[in-house]
Amino acid sequence: MPVQPTPAASSATSLAILRETFGFASFRGAQGQIVDHVAAGGDALVLMPTGGGKSLCYQIPSLLREGTGIVVSPLIALMQDQVAALTQLGVRAAFLNSSLDARAAYATERALAAGALDLLYVAPERLTTPRCLDLLAGAKLALFAIDEAHCVSHWGHDFRPEYLQLSLLHERFPGVPRIALTATADPQTRSEIVGRLALQDARLFVSSFDRPNIRYTIVDKVDPRAQLLRFIREEHAGESGIVYCLSRKKVDEVAAWLVAQGVPALPYHAGMDTAMRTEHQARFQREDALVMVATIAFGMGIDKPDVRFVAHLDLPKSIEGYYQETGRAGRDGEPADAWMAYGLADLVQQRRMIEQSEASEEYKRVSAAKLEALLGLCETAGCRRVRLLGYFGEASAPCGNCDTCLEPPQTWDASVAARKALSCVYRTGQRFGAVHLIDVLRGKATERVAGWGHDRLSVFGIGADLEEAQWRSVFRQLTALGYLRPDHAAYGALTLAESSRAVLKGEAGVELRRVAARKKASARRGAPAQALPAPNAELFERLKAWRAAQARAQSVPAYVIFHDRTLAAIASARPDSLEGLAGIDGIGEKKLERYGGQLLALLAQHRDALGSAAE
Repeated sequence: MPVQPTPAASSATSLAILRETFGFASFRGAQGQIVDHVAAGGDALVLMPTGGGKSLCYQIPSLLREGTGIVVSPLIALMQDQVAALTQLGVRAAFLNSSLDARAAYATERALAAGALDLLYVAPERLTTPRCLDLLAGAKLALFAIDEAHCVSHWGHDFRPEYLQLSLLHERFPGVPRIALTATADPQTRSEIVGRLALQDARLFVSSFDRPNIRYTIVDKVDPRAQLLRFIREEHAGESGIVYCLSRKKVDEVAAWLVAQGVPALPYHAGMDTAMRTEHQARFQREDALVMVATIAFGMGIDKPDVRFVAHLDLPKSIEGYYQETGRAGRDGEPADAWMAYGLADLVQQRRMIEQSEASEEYKRVSAAKLEALLGLCETAGCRRVRLLGYFGEASAPCGNCDTCLEPPQTWDASVAARKALSCVYRTGQRFGAVHLIDVLRGKATERVAGWGHDRLSVFGIGADLEEAQWRSVFRQLTALGYLRPDHAAYGALTLAESSRAVLKGEAGVELRRVAARKKASARRGAPAQALPAPNAELFERLKAWRAAQARAQSVPAYVIFHDRTLAAIASARPDSLEGLAGIDGIGEKKLERYGGQLLALLAQHRDALGSAAE
């Protein structure tokens, strides 16, 4: 039975909370509609990109409705940061998770029972315990917000079994509205969220998946560490970023290597002890210019707004995973980069992981289809954003802000080269990988080539007209296009697929992307301060130093005090009154009351310093 909406709070009331508590003048996109729908008692499924303002969609209704809003969140660090940020705004917020000792947990439970909380964040595994359910049954509840709702899907990129139990919220608390939120859900995952959370009667809100501030770049993997270092030094020196690797060992090695090259970096993966992981995550949240090298164990729900780049040194498993991970860049709306180095070994590795897994055949089939879609994104000669958004069912035009738009790749008739490559695979017995095959094609009589007698084959040296990098690209693209398949039982040897027969016979042509020469570094497009004139940029740095001191004193991340965008706006406007400060986005009543005097004093000092310098 669907929830019957109660009379909605007026839009003016939700706008007043937005302005007075959160410091924003207006809602973005569908935020206002979602807030009013949920505040009126309606269920909702919200698909909104990272950085799109999902949190406000349940935080404001929780403040408008009587009772406490219960937020189901999968990560302890996210809960702590959200609660710290809300407390700064004067919102009565708390969390229940394993980081609390018994006394602190009991105090939070008593506060809930007494109606002394506006929002309570709870991990799904705790929420579904009999003790917690009994606690909720005795409290006045405003709503349930299920964050990261894609975790309910077996087909999603971050399945969490404990999320499957959340259907009991509908059964145990039928009169309490529910809002499920996620940044990534293809149609199949979307359908599973609806079914597993019993949201058939919920209103669906789908925002654009586009993150126009993110520039997507995918490069051919040649010397990935050197390529990464060049990317960081030339485009993001002194800025925060995340580097994703597939294995724990690689995370440790890359982090240590970056530090040796003068780039402040920390590792993060599930093999580290809990205390060190917690310390590294806390440092990343609180420090500027730190690079986190991590497995995908790091990042879901990371609320740091000024991550200027996300880099992948290994191929993700799916477009959903890629989108979720790259979405951690530029949450503040300022320019950011999603950069990935991709090669044949990545493709072979991901296919091996699928084929050798113990999952069902259906799961393998779906995983393979998701990988094929990602390969299509990597190999496209068209706009990457068009391909990315199209996967989520959203039509778009070329963006002008991805590598293929900024420097369109050339294609070439590779039919002859493809036949040479496929013939080489056949003549060598379909038992070797790309490195050996390229040596044969280019006529390199290495010890291994000669040992197998491959220097006496008709294909030996027939590919001397192409460089090694070009042949690597040919083999990678032939594999991505399905003409070649890796044989994992033979340690990744390339074998002929049925579709290769027509190419070998000359009945089908092949067009491939050309290997791109290394691009000259693009103009850096980083932090908000870069657009400020010199005096204002200097003020921005002084404001950041003040913010850092406040954050250290309160043991919270710097962005919990103010986002960079808010500091940049202060540095640009240089208000001289509380009224002037109140007009800047991100400064609500509580922050104005708490920090207004200090900010005005700092601004006055800056004006005096400028005046003295001018005399």
